[in-house]
Amino acid sequence: MRERVQRVWFRAVGAGGSSRLSLLLHPLLYRWSGGIGPLGHFLGNRVAIMTTIGAKTGQRRSAPIWIYPEGEGWVVVASRGGDTRLPAWYHNLRANPRATLQIGRKHVDVAAREASGEEHERLWEMVNNAYPGYAYYRERSGHHIPVLVMTPEGPGAAKLGAEADQ
Repeated sequence: MRERVQRVWFRAVGAGGSSRLSLLLHPLLYRWSGGIGPLGHFLGNRVAIMTTIGAKTGQRRSAPIWIYPEGEGWVVVASRGGDTRLPAWYHNLRANPRATLQIGRKHVDVAAREASGEEHERLWEMVNNAYPGYAYYRERSGHHIPVLVMTPEGPGAAKLGAEADQ
């Protein structure tokens, strides 16, 4: 019974986080509030707004994502709540790996790269410890879920990365 309740919960969290309404409103409210309260932390996970350049349109696209500190950067998971499709931001980053993370009121330019092999497995275990729903999402989607490493860029990038986590 407990596993069934967890699956329902993980599905609800995934559906809510990847809904069109959430993708529209969350970035607006996050920017307005500076990521205070549940807009900046949800289920113990740090929320950021990631802005990418659309792979097809060339337009700026923003989406709320959960980030996990890793060294001087962050890890993000392209799960889309267990959907069979990957999130649009993942395709955008494959076309152009440059993005901006808004973490609270700080903006950090980052470069994305996809983890593979042993690094992917290590990071996958790390994010699953933070949110066990990712394992359910992988099972539900039936495909490999990409894990990306976001590394700060530009002058003082390491300092920016550490400060933004606070």
